[in-house]
Amino acid sequence: MRAPRTVTPRSRRARAALTATAAFVVLAALVPATASAADTQEVDAALPYVCAFPSGPVPATVRISADFPQRARAGESFSPTGVATTVELPAEAVAVLAAQDAAEVRAETRLAVGVAQNSATATATWRGSSDPVALPASGPLTLTAKGDVPSVTGRSDGDLTFTAGDLVIDLAPDAADDTGSGTEPGPLAIGCSLAEDAPDKGLLATVPAATDAPGASGSPSAPASEGPSPAPGNGQQERQGDRAPKVLENSPGTAADRDVPPCKYDEQDPPTPRSLNTYVTGYANVKKQKGASYLPPSCVLIRDGGEFQPPLDEPPDLDNLVMTLEATGEFNYQGRKETPPYDSTFLSFDFTPVKATMVLKQTGPMKINARMTMRMSDFFTTTETYVRVPLIAQVTALEINGVPLDVGPSCRTETSLTSAEPDPAKHPGDHVVLYGKAEQAIGEDAVGYTLLTGGPLAGEVTIPAFTGCGTGREDLDRLLTASVSGPGNHIKQVQGQTCTPLVPVFETPDTKGQCTEDLQPFQIPVAER
Repeated sequence: MRAPRTVTPRSRRARAALTATAAFVVLAALVPATASAADTQEVDAALPYVCAFPSGPVPATVRISADFPQRARAGESFSPTGVATTVELPAEAVAVLAAQDAAEVRAETRLAVGVAQNSATATATWRGSSDPVALPASGPLTLTAKGDVPSVTGRSDGDLTFTAGDLVIDLAPDAADDTGSGTEPGPLAIGCSLAEDAPDKGLLATVPAATDAPGASGSPSAPASEGPSPAPGNGQQERQGDRAPKVLENSPGTAADRDVPPCKYDEQDPPTPRSLNTYVTGYANVKKQKGASYLPPSCVLIRDGGEFQPPLDEPPDLDNLVMTLEATGEFNYQGRKETPPYDSTFLSFDFTPVKATMVLKQTGPMKINARMTMRMSDFFTTTETYVRVPLIAQVTALEINGVPLDVGPSCRTETSLTSAEPDPAKHPGDHVVLYGKAEQAIGEDAVGYTLLTGGPLAGEVTIPAFTGCGTGREDLDRLLTASVSGPGNHIKQVQGQTCTPLVPVFETPDTKGQCTEDLQPFQIPVAER
């Protein structure tokens, strides 16, 4: 049984977006994963898009490739496979990145795909990530993002159609190693819309669905039960053709749905009117191991959420309204300023499996600095946020080729993980720096990261040498340092929407909550590569 949840009100547009997301979770499909290649239709569509760069709208070509089943059976789910989103950005876009002294760029994509059956519709989000690509000296830039996509279930007879919609491209530029500037170019969140002259209005595939279509064994079977149907003749019976498809995707969940550690204030340390709490999760690359380490959802208590104020050390800008915010926070796990323990497994030196159980421990205050700039000519708003936190990595357990090694109680990095600091005079010392950016046109939802709504944060860290590892004659410092330590480790974290514990509002059918009834974050974010 789930307790009722409390929420903070949102805008009408946000409520509509959340209602559409909820409608996702009502569609499912038809050809089993073991279908043969002969039962597959290959899609390779090149579609025109218009992308909103800071310099203005830029045309782009987006190629979407995927394999769909030739047919499906109602009540059984399937996922398109081999999905890739290739974005060809023209020279104008390359110039924007080059102006930031970027040497290479990687991309994360979020493609909205409309799924329709008869008169019912839903939307799926196809997410992908690309490898770093060197920025060309001239000409276009091509980035290919790949990833898993949601499963779909047709709930009645009729064609399932898949149509490409809006696309968000998160570009993460990396500076050349020899710039010596001490700063890193910031990520760009680019929103793209399907061009009006797109062929077939972006239609990608049509998958006929039928209740009696063959399944994996080649014989028909009944669709999955959806519960009792309304009694006939009462005027309430649902027409089969209006049953919404079901999209079950790797989307943000809720505290009631996910196995996550608690995230709330206690009676000895109650929240204040400025307190927030939220979850973060994500991946951190370990460059030497050519792999990524997963950080599970971790609780962050933002004890002072601050408020936006005009900067006191800057003259007024008549063309732009500038406001800044300073907030402080901390990780919280069982009352300690750290993440939950998590496992990382790599092939050390390309052939030896190594499994390490690690904890990130906060050794100083977490500082959150946001700067919001509203262009007065059209009220277009840009918000840039830096999160700074000193973190040491402690190894609590280690296995090499399945053999446990005793690392002792004090195996950790010598100092905090470090990032290039864009403002070292104001923020001295060793710490991690993560950057997020949001852009918002008047009347539209923000795209990117803000402290209240959450979103992606990115950065790059150097992992220091390890110390205190091993007991007795086994000194494991050199092994861990040689395997893990070094620069160039990309981090991408995703923060969920914050809970405001002292501003609870009961949930309504049109809203999703910020807080559960016991004042924990409602939303659990999903890690993105």
